[in-house]
Amino acid sequence: MKVKELRRRFLRSLGNLLLGRVIELWSKTLKVQKKNWNAFESFHGQGENLIIAFWHGTMLLPWYEFRGNKFMGLTSYSKDGDVLAKVLDRWGYLVTRGSSSRGGDVALGIMVDYAKHEGSVMVTPDGPRGPAFKFKAGAVVAAQRSERPVLLIGVGIKKKWLLGSWDKFQVPMPFTRVNIICSDPVWVPKSANRDQVSALIAQCETHLRALQAEAEKFD
Repeated sequence: MKVKELRRRFLRSLGNLLLGRVIELWSKTLKVQKKNWNAFESFHGQGENLIIAFWHGTMLLPWYEFRGNKFMGLTSYSKDGDVLAKVLDRWGYLVTRGSSSRGGDVALGIMVDYAKHEGSVMVTPDGPRGPAFKFKAGAVVAAQRSERPVLLIGVGIKKKWLLGSWDKFQVPMPFTRVNIICSDPVWVPKSANRDQVSALIAQCETHLRALQAEAEKFD
C-alpha cells in the first residue's frame, strides 16, 4: 500500500476518533432539560425494549443521551453514515446499516429481531435522504413485527447552527439550553392491516412534529 494512502487512512481514523470525543466534551456543556423521561425509564428500567424515533436533523443529542445502553442504531451506507457508525460504536451502540433504498429489508429484519430479544432500537424516520420531517414506515413496521412500542423524541435547541444539508442539521452552541421531550409509548397492534398501519405512520409524523414544536419553545 502506498504511503499516501496509509497517511489518508490514518488521518481519517484519527478524525473519527477525535470527533466522538469532541462531541462528548461539547455535549457536556449543554443545559439539558428532559420532559416525560419516565416514559422511557419505566420501560427501560424493567428491561422492556422500544423503537425510539427522532428527526434526522436533531439526532446528535438523542444519540448522545442514550449512549451506553447497548441499543441498536440504524445508519445508512453513505459517507455520513460511515462517520456516524464509528461514533455510535464508540458510544456502545450495536450498529446495523441500511436505508429504504439500500439494504432496507435486511436491516428491518435485524431491527425486529434485536427489539424482540436483545434491546431497544433507535432510528431517524425521515433519513437518510428525506424529505425532512416525513415519517417513513420503518419504525412503525418494526414496532408491529417486534410487538414493541414506538417512543417519539422531540429535541429543541435554543442557540444553534443550522448546516446547509437537506435536514438543516442542528449543531448546538456551547452552554445553550436543550429540551428533550419523550412521547408516551405508541403501540402498533400486531393485527393491524396495511391501512391501519399507514394511519399510525401518519399519526406518528403528526405527533413527532408536535413534540418538536413543543421542544423548541423556551421561556
